[in-house]
Amino acid sequence: MTPTPPSPFLSLLAAASLASCTHSNQQVRKFNPHSTPDTTAADVVKTSLSQSPDPSLLSPDPSPFRLGPGDVIDIELLNSGDGPQSTFVGPDGRIYFHLLNGQQVWGLTIAETTLLLQHGLSRFIQSPQVSITLREVHSRRIWLLGRISSPGLYELAHPMTVLEAISKAGGLFTSSASGTTKELADLQHSFLIRKGQLLPVNFSNLLHQGDASQNIYLQHEDFIYFPSALGSEVYVMGAVSQPRSVPFNEELTLLSAIAECRGLLKGAKPQKVAIVRGSLRDPEIAIVDAQSIITGKSPDVLLKPKDLVFIPQSSPASLAAYAELVVSTFARTVAANEGARAAGSEIPVGLNLGITP
Repeated sequence: MTPTPPSPFLSLLAAASLASCTHSNQQVRKFNPHSTPDTTAADVVKTSLSQSPDPSLLSPDPSPFRLGPGDVIDIELLNSGDGPQSTFVGPDGRIYFHLLNGQQVWGLTIAETTLLLQHGLSRFIQSPQVSITLREVHSRRIWLLGRISSPGLYELAHPMTVLEAISKAGGLFTSSASGTTKELADLQHSFLIRKGQLLPVNFSNLLHQGDASQNIYLQHEDFIYFPSALGSEVYVMGAVSQPRSVPFNEELTLLSAIAECRGLLKGAKPQKVAIVRGSLRDPEIAIVDAQSIITGKSPDVLLKPKDLVFIPQSSPASLAAYAELVVSTFARTVAANEGARAAGSEIPVGLNLGITP
């Protein structure tokens, strides 16, 4: 059966829905989400997800390039005097050359494609010799979205690091209108997702401190997102009727944010609501008993800009695992939504993606 090429957005959404995060060895310390320090309705910790990327990611992928739809190759039948012929891999993964019918090359290396053509041509030519050169790559790409000068999909025609990709996209977007070069990207909440997994790249250390340990090589369908430093939304995820971002104001509380999302779903556990605050690599988490707030036994909680609020449908295994879940769910959901917007998709993506702890 001829394979069907996946759309960039559907590949991203599928990965976002199925993959999970794998951080470990977290450290914890407390913070209090309440407006008064003497309340006791929350179990609060500080979590560190800030391990460095695997050193193996600092080297290019050693595996050979494999052809895919859109790639352009030059094929030459040696000693024929005809010179090279340019062709492309069609949407069905086939190429057409000389007397041969369509040859399925999707997923083959250049060497494997050469042997395939030589074998096919041997029916018509004695001992054919074929030379293939890769001219253009269109089947491998990365996503660079958010507050970057030229956001979009970029072809991954050769090994490319994070810094090279950012440079190719024109660098981070800056406030030129104000006469400064102040970055408008929030590096503390920027992230890189690979196959649905949040990779621990510290963009602040990479771009501001020159930390080469963060400059990993990118792979096909990697997704990098730089949110706006000017944003002040609160993100409500999990077991609410309409997961969404809620505009921040100085009086926004946990209950009012839940109300903006049309209330809780049946089966929600409001006794274990998570509020995650701070950078994605070193987030603070507060476990708040929203049921106690609803019944008037505890004061409501004032939220802050860019807080992540998660209402579970089952009890989390541990606070560290809970923080991981909220951060990775947020990143994967933003990636799916921004990817849908960039691809012009009409597929709606809820903030919770159907994920519960």
